[in-house]
Amino acid sequence: MPLDFLILYEHVTREYESLLLLKAELRRRGYTAEIRQLLDRKKLKYFTWKKPRVLVSSCMYDDEAINSHVYNNVGRCDRVVNLHWEQILSDTQEEAPWFNFGGNAKKCVQTCWGEKTRRRLIAHGVPEQNCPVTGAVMMDFLRPEFAGYFKDKAALCRAHGLDPDKRLMLYISSFGYASMSEAEVRELSEMAGEDFTAFARTNRVSMAETLDWFDRYLGAHPEAQLVYRRHPSEWNSPALDALAQKRPNFHVIFADSVKQWIVAADDIYVWMSTAIAEVYCAGKRCRILRPAPIEHEYDPVIYKDADYLTDYDAFASAADAWQTWDAQPFPIAPEVIEGYFDNGAQPAYLRMADLLEQVWKEPPRDAPFSPPFRPHFNLLKFCALIGVHMMYAVKFDPGRLSHIAPGFAATASRIYGYIDKAHIDKAQVRAMEEKIEQFVGAPRA
Repeated sequence: MPLDFLILYEHVTREYESLLLLKAELRRRGYTAEIRQLLDRKKLKYFTWKKPRVLVSSCMYDDEAINSHVYNNVGRCDRVVNLHWEQILSDTQEEAPWFNFGGNAKKCVQTCWGEKTRRRLIAHGVPEQNCPVTGAVMMDFLRPEFAGYFKDKAALCRAHGLDPDKRLMLYISSFGYASMSEAEVRELSEMAGEDFTAFARTNRVSMAETLDWFDRYLGAHPEAQLVYRRHPSEWNSPALDALAQKRPNFHVIFADSVKQWIVAADDIYVWMSTAIAEVYCAGKRCRILRPAPIEHEYDPVIYKDADYLTDYDAFASAADAWQTWDAQPFPIAPEVIEGYFDNGAQPAYLRMADLLEQVWKEPPRDAPFSPPFRPHFNLLKFCALIGVHMMYAVKFDPGRLSHIAPGFAATASRIYGYIDKAHIDKAQVRAMEEKIEQFVGAPRA
């Protein structure tokens, strides 16, 4: 029996919860839907008897993405919808060809969270019919319709050994480059064709100064506790370990979603995270900490003309007055955020499901596989994924083969790491599904 929707994801923390919500709504409407990771083993059934009518992807920038995400997972498919998870860019990125789609990617349905992104894509040649505004599904969990979805402050604090009676400060980190060595920055720059050396330095300087601010403030305010929500790339940071050792009221925590911490926190601080939009949608207030200027080519465009705190005294003064923040303007103008995140009367997951249902029912809007694009099946990747998944199943680290076959071990280890990072336990998935189903209506008759 054919599948109605096959949904592909890349990052668990960024996408999975939203995809489960979308899947629940599609199933409520009577459709079949499955979620798979981009590096999952390729399965014959998705090319044959269970071939999806609609392929829903996490990204779709060019012909190679169509080949990799569509053709190598399900074969030819003319109904391709991109959930388009990277929409908040810098001003330089907004003008770059890559982020405005090339080749036949323009012939896929490129969903937009807000009108500003839609206008940008149309200006760069994406047909109007292929860039509908749906809103951002991940923001739905912060709407009144989902009241009670997240733990309250007391429950969250108890789960992490924090004191629910103390003030809970939250810092949402974006220092993804600060923990990289110079060699790693060079390697990344070579891979991307862009020099990240200066931005990595800005990361390190800003992180060091911010941690110094926290050290001084927490030393003077033992009654406060600060949760540092680290960036996924900050998994090896001696500076964070050192401050956690020095200040018992400084806690580095990665568990639970950013939205969960936003909902529970008393006062919130950010550097350049796009999660500031989630703070806004949650009806909370925050302050932006900028100890050093950020190169405009990396700074998200929503931060242009925002209100920053640039020295310790300004930070400490604002932190002391956190209980008065509700009376102050949000540090980014509301019209800027709402231009990128359409917060309509209807939740985004319903609007997205409406779009997917429309794509399913109607003839294809365009022809993603039309010439001159020529798809090709990547047999080497197909076989490599089978092998690495077998290693992952028995927890055999391919790095152990580095002395025998260093080239193979390096490639296989990289894939193994991606697979491990994207893995989510079945019991955890079921628990998330059961929680989400409480907020989705009953199946249609």
